[in-house]
Amino acid sequence: MPRFLAKWKLVIKILPYLVLILALKYLVHFLGYEFLSLSSLFGALISANVFLIGFLITGVMSDFKEAEKLPSDIACSLEAIADECFIIYENKKSPAAKQGLEHISGIFTAILHWFQKETRTHEVMARIFELNHYFLKFEKETQANFIVRIKQEQNLLRKMIHRIHNIRELSFVQTGYVIVEAITFILILGLIVMKIDPYFESVFFVVFVSFFLLYMIVFLKDLDNPFGYYDDQSAVEEVSLKPISDGLNDLRERLAHLP
Repeated sequence: MPRFLAKWKLVIKILPYLVLILALKYLVHFLGYEFLSLSSLFGALISANVFLIGFLITGVMSDFKEAEKLPSDIACSLEAIADECFIIYENKKSPAAKQGLEHISGIFTAILHWFQKETRTHEVMARIFELNHYFLKFEKETQANFIVRIKQEQNLLRKMIHRIHNIRELSFVQTGYVIVEAITFILILGLIVMKIDPYFESVFFVVFVSFFLLYMIVFLKDLDNPFGYYDDQSAVEEVSLKPISDGLNDLRERLAHLP
C-alpha cells in the first residue's frame, strides 16, 4: 500500500461493512420495514457502548506503552553482554569471547525472526540459555562482578521475551470485546430498521454511527497486539523493531573488524 494511504488503512478495512449497512438500510426503507422510532434510550445505549470501548482502550494502551520500550530494552541488554565480550576479547584475545559475540549476533537474528513468528519462543529462550556456556569459560578470564552483570542482563532478556509473548498471545478482556461487539451489532441493526425522517438524514446517522463504532472496535483489536508484524491484515502501526535491527548491524560491523 502506498505510504500516503497507510494512515487510511483502517478506514479502507471497514468500508465494505459500511457499504453493506447502507445497502441494507436502503432495502429496509424500500420495503417499508422501518418499525422503530428514535428515542433518548437509543442515544443512551450508544453512550454506554462508547464508554465500554473507552474502558477497553485504556487497558490496551497501558500494554502498548509498555510494549514500545521492550525492543529497545532487548537491544540494550544484548549490547551490554556484547560489550563485556569485547572487553574480554581485547584483554585476553579469548576465542570464547569471539564465539560469544557470534552467538549474540545469532540471538539478535533469532529474535527478529521470532517477531515475525518464523521462530518459536522456546527456541529463542534456548539460545539465551546457551549463553551460559560462554559465561562459564569467561570465569577464568574476567572478574566475578563482570559475570554477575551479564547474568543480570540475561535474566532481563528472559523477562522481556516472556512479557512480549504474553502481550502477543493473550488478548485483553475477551469478555469485554464480546459485549462491545454484541451491543454494536444490535445498535447498527436498530439503526437500519429505525424510521427517521427525512430519509437522507437517517442515512447520514446510520453511516456515521456505524463508521464510528466499527472503526473503534477494529482499532481496538489491532492495538491489542502491538507485535503483529506477521499479520498482513493489521491496520495499526506496530512497535518499531529498529533498535534490534540497528543493534544487529552494529554488532556485525564490529565483528567484521576483529582480527
